[in-house]
Amino acid sequence: MCGIVGFVDKEKNKKKIIKKMADRIAHRGPDAEGFYIDENVALGHRRLSIIDLSNGKQPMYNEDESLVVVFNGEIYNYPELKIELKKYKHKFSTKSDTEVLLHGYEQWGKELPKKLRGMFAFAIWDKNNKTLFCARDNFGIKPLYFYQNDETFMFASEIKSFLEHPNFKKELNKEILAAYLSFSFTPTNETFFKNVYRLEPGYSLTIKDNKIIKDKFYSIEFNEKHQKYEDSVLEIDKVMKDSVEHHMLSDVEVGSFLSSGIDSSYLVSLAKPNKTYTVGYDIAQYNEIDYAKDLTDKLKITNISKKISKEEYMKIIPKIMYHMDEPSSDPAAVALYFVSNLASKDVKVVLSGEGADEFFGGYNIYRKDVDMGFYNKIPFKIRHLIAKIASLLPEVRGINFLIRRGMTLEESYIGVNRVFGKNEIKKILKLNNQVSNQSITAPIYAEQKGKSDIIKMQAIDINFWLIKDILQKADRMTMANSLEGRVPFIDKEVFSVASSLPIEYKVTKENTKVALRDAAKKVIPNESYKKKKLGFPVPLRSWMREDDFYNEIKNIFGKDFVKEFFNQKYIIKLLDQHKNNKKDNYKKVWTIYCFLKWYEIFFIEEKAI
Repeated sequence: MCGIVGFVDKEKNKKKIIKKMADRIAHRGPDAEGFYIDENVALGHRRLSIIDLSNGKQPMYNEDESLVVVFNGEIYNYPELKIELKKYKHKFSTKSDTEVLLHGYEQWGKELPKKLRGMFAFAIWDKNNKTLFCARDNFGIKPLYFYQNDETFMFASEIKSFLEHPNFKKELNKEILAAYLSFSFTPTNETFFKNVYRLEPGYSLTIKDNKIIKDKFYSIEFNEKHQKYEDSVLEIDKVMKDSVEHHMLSDVEVGSFLSSGIDSSYLVSLAKPNKTYTVGYDIAQYNEIDYAKDLTDKLKITNISKKISKEEYMKIIPKIMYHMDEPSSDPAAVALYFVSNLASKDVKVVLSGEGADEFFGGYNIYRKDVDMGFYNKIPFKIRHLIAKIASLLPEVRGINFLIRRGMTLEESYIGVNRVFGKNEIKKILKLNNQVSNQSITAPIYAEQKGKSDIIKMQAIDINFWLIKDILQKADRMTMANSLEGRVPFIDKEVFSVASSLPIEYKVTKENTKVALRDAAKKVIPNESYKKKKLGFPVPLRSWMREDDFYNEIKNIFGKDFVKEFFNQKYIIKLLDQHKNNKKDNYKKVWTIYCFLKWYEIFFIEEKAI
C-alpha cells in the first residue's frame, strides 16, 4: 500500500516538484520514497512495505529498463499470474506483486487489468513509446486522480499532491455543490477542484502527446442464476473463504476491524486474526465494544477498543476534511479514523467489512421495496397525483414514501443516504448552473435497463455510495494513519457470486442479506449473523443539541464567506430547529457544516494539517 504521483511535461525542475508532490502524501507510505525522472516525465512513490519488504522498492523497472512502474495496492492473484508469465519466459528478480505488473504489461499490454484480482492504481511509463498507461481497479478501492492543462498531465493518489505543482491552477468547482447536498459526498467523476477528475473504476487511461484515451476493462453487471437456495449459500461460503485467504497474503501481520454486525464478524470468524479493533462511545446505543468482545472471547483472539469522546470527535474534524480531499458528511469517517489510529499502533494491515450491504442486499430500503409492493399496484397516474400533493406538504413521517412511490425509480432514487431534496436546495443554495442528480445517475440506470428495481438500486448504491463515499473514506482514513485496509467482500470473484443471486436470496419482507447470513452462520460462533448492521454509529444527533457542538456549528454558519454559497438565515434556522427538538435536521446541518470546514481548510487557510 502506497502513494503514487507523477506528471508528464517539459518542466526543467522536475526533481524538486515531484519530491514536494510525494511529500504531501508521505502518510500513505512512510517506509521509503523513490523517484524516476527524465526529460518527459517524473514519477514518485511513497512506500508502506507489506510484501517483499527488502526488494519491493519503487519505482520498479523491467529487465532493459524500458518500462518503469509506480503502484498503489495489492494484487492478490500475483502468485498465479507469476506462474503463468514464467511460461512465457518472463524472468523475475523479486517476490513482489509490483514486478508482475511490469511483465504482465509486456505480455498483455492494455489487457493487463482484466487479469488482475485485487485493489490497484498504477502508472507505467514506456520510455520507447513515450506513453503513460494508468489503471484503477474494478470497484475503485484505490484512488487515482488526474489533471490536465495545455502544458501538463499529472496524476496522484490524492488531490492535495497537485497543489505542489506550479502548473496546477486551484479553482473551486461550484457546479456540483447541489449534488453534494443531495448525496452527502461528491457523486461525479468531476471533483470540487476544477479540472481534477477521478479515473473511473474499471478503466485504464493512456496519455501520449498530451492526449488522453480511456478504455473500460470491467463492468458491474447483474445476471441472476436460478439455482437451489442451499447451493447459493454454499457458493457464498466457498468464495468468501477463498477471498479471505487471498486477502491474508502478506509479509507482515494482518489485523481486522470489528463492529457488532454480521459483515466484520464474518470476516473475523473466517480469518481469525490475532488482533481486532473496535471503537465506541459512552452512550450505550452507539457502543459496539461489548458485542465485539463477546465474539473475540469465543474465538479466543484479542480485541482492542477505544471510546471516542465528544471533544475528540469535534477536535479531529479539520484533519478528517484535509485527508478526505473533498467534503464528505459521512459521520462514520471520524470513527474510522480513530479505529485506524488504534490499529496502526500494532499492525500495518487490517481487514474491513465494506461492500457486503451493496453486493448482497443489506439495506432496509431494499426490503421495503418488497414489503410495500402493495402500494405499487395502485395505478401510476394516481400515485403520481398523490406524490404531487404530498410534495407541497411539510416534511413529516411518511411524506417521502408517498413522493417516491409517485415517481419512477429513475426520477426518485439517488442512493441509500439522500440528504436534501431538490426543493429545499433551491431555498438554501445561492449558486446557479448546478449539475442535476438525474444527469449523474442516468448512465447507471441505462446500464441496468430492464432489470428489477432492487437491482437498479443496488447498482446505484455500488456506483455512488460504495465507490465514492464508503471506499473513499476507507482509503483516506486508513492511509492517514499509514495503515493498509483490505476489503474481502469487494472482490471480483465475490461479486460474481453475489451478482448472480436471485432477489429473494438477498431480500425478503422479513430480512436483508438472506443468503449471506446463512453462509456466515456456519462460522460465526455467536448470533452476530442475525444482527442488523449499525456500521459506525455516531451520537451526532444528540451532540448537536449540546451547547459546545451547537456553538461550533453556528459560528461557522455565520462567517462572511458562507454567504457566497448559502442563505445563512435558512441554514441557521435548520440548526436551531434541531437544537430545540422541533425537527431532526442533524444530517442536513452536518452536510453543510462539513462542506464549509473543507472549504475553509483548502481555500481560506490553505495549509497542510
